[in-house]
Formats: sequence, C-alpha cells, structure tokens
Amino acid sequence: MIKLPPISLYIHIPWCIKKCGYCDFYSYVSKREIPETEYIKNLLKDLEKDVKLIHQRKINNIFIGGGTPSLLHNESIKTLIQGIKKRVKLCKYSEITIESNPKSIEYKRFRNYKKSGINRFSLGIQTFNSNLLKKIERTYTKKEAIEAIKEIKKINSNFNIDIMYGLPDQSLQNVLSDLKNAIRYNPTHISWYQLTTEPNTAFYKKDLCLPTENMIFKMCKKGEKFLRKSGYIKYEISSYVKSKYKCRHNLNYWHFGDYIGIGCGAHGKITKVNGEIIRTIKNKNINDFINGKYLEAKNLISEKDKAFEYFMNAFRLYQPIYKKHFQERTNISISNIKNQIKKALKNKYIVENKNSWETTQKGKIFLNSLLKIFLN
Repeated sequence: MIKLPPISLYIHIPWCIKKCGYCDFYSYVSKREIPETEYIKNLLKDLEKDVKLIHQRKINNIFIGGGTPSLLHNESIKTLIQGIKKRVKLCKYSEITIESNPKSIEYKRFRNYKKSGINRFSLGIQTFNSNLLKKIERTYTKKEAIEAIKEIKKINSNFNIDIMYGLPDQSLQNVLSDLKNAIRYNPTHISWYQLTTEPNTAFYKKDLCLPTENMIFKMCKKGEKFLRKSGYIKYEISSYVKSKYKCRHNLNYWHFGDYIGIGCGAHGKITKVNGEIIRTIKNKNINDFINGKYLEAKNLISEKDKAFEYFMNAFRLYQPIYKKHFQERTNISISNIKNQIKKALKNKYIVENKNSWETTQKGKIFLNSLLKIFLN
C-alpha cells in the first residue's frame, strides 16, 4: 500500500511593477490593467482539474508567489481564498503565505489580506542600501523598505524578510549592515541567499562588478556567524529561523512532498496511488490561460530520476535524511542506490548511520558534485 505524501498548494501571480535584471521566475510587466477577476476565476478552474489527482488529501499549506502577488486587490485575494476552501479541504492550522515587495504595499489592503486568511507575509527587501537597490533594479528606497517592514509587523507577527548578498560592488560591511537592519525588526524568518546571474536573465548579459569567490565565501561565513549569534537557526541552505517558524511550504518541497501548482507557469508534483510521480507545468501565456488552456505539460518522473530529485531537495536541509523517508517518498528500495551511496561515502560528502544519512560540511560545500553522483 503506497503512503501518499503531504500536499501543499502553490499559486503563481505573474505580474510585476518592474522585471528585475536578476529574476528568472516567470513574470512580466503588464502595460494594461491587470485582469484580476478573470485570472482568479481561471485559477480556481485550474485548481478544480488538479484536485481530481490528489485523492481527497487535505492541503497543508498555501503559498501565493510570483511575480508580485501583493499587486492584487483585497477582493481578489478574498475571492481566491474562499474559492480554494470550497474546492479543497485545508488542514486546521494551514500556513497561508503571500509574497510582496515594499513598492506594492497598500496597508489597508494587507489588513484585509489577513482577514481573508493570509497568516504569513514574505517581504522581498533584498538590501537596505539605496545605492545597491538601484544597481539590482529594485524600485524602492531604504526608507520605503523600512516603512514596509514596520507596517507588516503591525499586521502580522509571522513574516519573512528576503535579503541577498554578492550584489554588484557590495562590500562585507554592506552585507553585515543589511543583516543588522533585518534583525532589528525581529522577523520570524530570514531568507538570505547569494545573487546568481542565470542565463535567461538581463544581468547575465551585463558586465557586472560582482564580488570575488573569496569575498563571497567571507560574506557567507561572517553573515552566518552573525545570524547564529542573533538567535537565527540555519535549517536550510538559505533559510534562517527563530523558534518554530520554519516555512512549512518550503519544507514540503525539501521533504519531497507533493504540491499542486496553479497559475501561469506554475509547476506541480503529484504522487499517484500506484507510486508514480507526475510533474505538471502550466501554460505561460496569460491570454491562453484566461481562455481555459491551463496545462502545458504533464510528465512522469522516471525511476532513475526519482532518487536524484529526492536528494536534490533533501540535501538542502541541515538534518538527517531518514532511509525510511526516502523509500516512502520515492517508492525505491535502498538497494537500488547502494553504488551511489558508496561513492558519496567514499568522497566524504555524507556520513551513514543505521537509519539515516547526513551531509558533511564538505558535502554542503560541494553539493553539485554530490548530486551528480545520483545522476549516474
């Protein structure tokens, strides 16, 4: 009997005020008024189709991402949450997150978001340095960023702040100053990660003056030490948390849980009762989506790829990976990966206990090399 994993819901809102040069997520700037009503209506229809695949499982958590979801008016969010509750069962203490950025905040709107059921906010600050904000093409100032955080705190105690390091012309002092500014407002969660220039972004084509690898390493080590001393526990490669406030939706990803993905460009992962795992990709064309063409592709994950995809997620976490959990989530026997495990042990990327594996410090540093072992 297959044990189906927990399941979450991801909702993609594709619109932005401005497309940032480093962003490789599916989003675009609308030159016309956002068709909110039509989009929400079709999001719910998209959900109805995927609900048939989940075998009446309750949704653990909801994450509204983008793009900039906080561009939507409160009536749209209210309609969306109410519509979801009519179509699926939510767990009693579901975490419902919405992403936002300081330029899109309308404070009355955010209070109404909370009334509609939003109980976690994720605020994309990136840096408190106004000069650096210009260099990464953000549309707000340090003052606006701080005002946004203060307003979020009034609305909801559980919130995340996104901060980046390795920015163009950024110094170690700038990095530590950003972290000091962030913890001053006592967020429950901090996502702190390095700027990367992906091939399909505008920054990839620019000659940016990025910090050297040695400087990036110093930024990472000094920043981690500062966060640790400030009471933030690192539980994932780029996530730091106080007490019990780990992001449940992201944890579901890292634990190789299932998730429905609805909206333009959204991805999903759903385990079938026979143990097969399918990936879904939704239509990226907004006009097609609004006209009812939701699914772009649905693919079956091969047995060969299951182990790689599982470890690609699980190795991000700073905790043991239990062998029983691996077998439950992939429906693969441990004997099928014994050669890969042997090689990972030989390279000292992992250590093995009776019931679990755990990545070593070397394994975290050379994570890509570790993962390549499971591609073979």
